[in-house]
Amino acid sequence: MDEHNTTLLNDFILVGITDRPELQAPFFGLFLIIYVTAMVGNLGMIILTKIDDRLQTPMYFFLRHLAFIDLGYSTAVGPKMLVNFVANLNTIPYNWCAAQLAFFIMFIISELFVLSAMAYDRYVAICNPLLYTVVMSRRLCRVLVAVPYLYSAFLSLITTIKIFISPFCGYNVISHFYCDSLPLLTLLCSGTREIELIILIFSAFNLVSSLLIVLVSYVLILVAIFRMNSAEGRCKAFSTCGSHLTVVVILYGTLFFMYVQPKSSHSFDTDKMASVFYTVIIPMLNPMIYSLRNKEVQGALRRIRRNLFKLPIGSSM
Repeated sequence: MDEHNTTLLNDFILVGITDRPELQAPFFGLFLIIYVTAMVGNLGMIILTKIDDRLQTPMYFFLRHLAFIDLGYSTAVGPKMLVNFVANLNTIPYNWCAAQLAFFIMFIISELFVLSAMAYDRYVAICNPLLYTVVMSRRLCRVLVAVPYLYSAFLSLITTIKIFISPFCGYNVISHFYCDSLPLLTLLCSGTREIELIILIFSAFNLVSSLLIVLVSYVLILVAIFRMNSAEGRCKAFSTCGSHLTVVVILYGTLFFMYVQPKSSHSFDTDKMASVFYTVIIPMLNPMIYSLRNKEVQGALRRIRRNLFKLPIGSSM
């Protein structure tokens, strides 16, 4: 291996979503609308669940953190992706690439385990409603979000450091629209078996363990619902889980499509399409799902609109 091949890179070139010039402008407009919608929706959800007194419950505490996470990883990817649609050369500095990878890994892992915490919250609310406020204490809720943040940050740093302390060859073109771990591994000169093993083991653990918590919670929830005598009670129980279950199915379905497909049919093109969905589309869909299907959120929005547009009576300003 000669000295040229292991020279430190100053930047990388991102291939982007498409290399067809006629699609750059339409894609820029489309993804700008999607990103702005995701920003407004998630920021709105964070503010709404923070200021409305009726939304100060464990369920909305977790929902606020889910919105923060969606905002985080869509912002880690979205702005640079939009710039690349209008830039002549889709470059990203070396340090920015490392930071983008680190933040993306941290937020996507956090999302899996916050969704698991939300499933446990729904289990307690439906199966032990009389003990709900005791079990889901403020301290436990904070632990259930702090642990995923700390764990995901630790795992993110391990993966990012392992990749970026390894020598890169002269080729600096990333076959993706953001700095992801698998495309970066193809650019390394040294052996990647250890890093691949770390990514494989932790990816499998994160997916399986978080999904197992969700599945066990919902099995217990279904058992409790079918034991209810009241049809109205069953409908109300189902409605409290509908939004969360929809979000879980969309996210895990996308991730399993990306990571569990056969190696023979695995390609960066299919990864890219799946990545577009869970980095850009899902952060836009989540606040919509929770606001459209949730009467309490809709009620909070109506109260805020009334307060904003209510004029003071007898004011002489």
